[in-house]
Amino acid sequence: MRIVINGAGVAGPTLAYWLRRSGHEVLLVEHAPRPRTGGYIVDFWGLGYDIAERMGVLDRIREAGYLMREVRFVDGGGRTRGGFPVAVFSRMTGGRYTSVRRSDIARAIVDALDDGVETLYGDSVAAIEERGDRVHVSFEHAAGREADLVVGADGLHSRVRRLAFGPQESFEFSLGYHVAAFEVAGYRRRDELVFVSRSIPGRQISRFSLRGDGTMFLFVLRDEHLPPHPLSSDEERKDALAHAYADAGWETPEILEALRAADELYFDRVSQIRMERWSRGRVALVGDAAACVSLMAGEGTGLGMTEAYVLAGELRASPQDPGAALARYHERLRALLVRKQASAARFASSFAPRTAFGIGFRNVATRLMRIPFIAERLVGVDLRDGFDLPDYGY
Repeated sequence: MRIVINGAGVAGPTLAYWLRRSGHEVLLVEHAPRPRTGGYIVDFWGLGYDIAERMGVLDRIREAGYLMREVRFVDGGGRTRGGFPVAVFSRMTGGRYTSVRRSDIARAIVDALDDGVETLYGDSVAAIEERGDRVHVSFEHAAGREADLVVGADGLHSRVRRLAFGPQESFEFSLGYHVAAFEVAGYRRRDELVFVSRSIPGRQISRFSLRGDGTMFLFVLRDEHLPPHPLSSDEERKDALAHAYADAGWETPEILEALRAADELYFDRVSQIRMERWSRGRVALVGDAAACVSLMAGEGTGLGMTEAYVLAGELRASPQDPGAALARYHERLRALLVRKQASAARFASSFAPRTAFGIGFRNVATRLMRIPFIAERLVGVDLRDGFDLPDYGY
């Protein structure tokens, strides 16, 4: 089949890789002018880890990743108040765990694609018109194409989902938080391989030292600490963050000063996408476009890879009946994604507890995670996917 994939993050290139293994003709379209770099670090384990191994890109991802030593929660004076060794996660996953930039995972997968994948950067799907057993796809810039299937792998704010299913507000479920992230070089305070966080009620600010003298900063805050109106520019977002964290103490004044000088700022609401189905006619969705679990789940990247693998596999199993393949794709994965979304919603409050008591309780609980059976009770279930990857005969 001729298949157009809108989005070259992680899920889109993963889908392209497995579709090519079955001989499909693939066009990968990406709105950004070039492969993305930077971005926040994600924890990578479970199903995504297994799929990366099957694709032969795991070693490269591990080389790009960080074997983090510790998550540390500090007070306003920088004193440790909570946290745990990350070896807890490594032990529970049999050592199959790393922390890595999402963009580094994407680049490893894109570089593994064969020459049969045509890639169009700086463009996006603009319109979709089904014509019987074909789809006419229009683009913002390039000439239109005829395809057998269109797949939206274009994230939380998916254009393909909007075109084929309706407005985002029909499917988006807010968890009540916003997230912001940026990087700078030369920040003088460093704790190698330690994720350091400072919490005040409803807000958390964190830093992690990167290779090459870089530092990544991550803000997670409840929506009530932001203005009620939309923030339309990076300057407005920086002003809002400076106001929200003005009383945070610790290194926050230095971090906010670094924020002012940052060239790029990632800023978005923390939401999930909840849909009754992930396909309509000859249009399908994968990754965050279909069932975003949010960063609170900690496994969204791997789950997006899982969706891509299963979608490609079901198309391989029913090459003459894509409708049946799309139905099985949803049927196989729906329970897993619903469970992961529920877990993320429960876990969200630990990122930015609403009260000082909640912060203290979180700190005590994380200190107890050094005890294996307590760690198992607190996070063991969420680290296990409970899903066996199908064998599609590749």
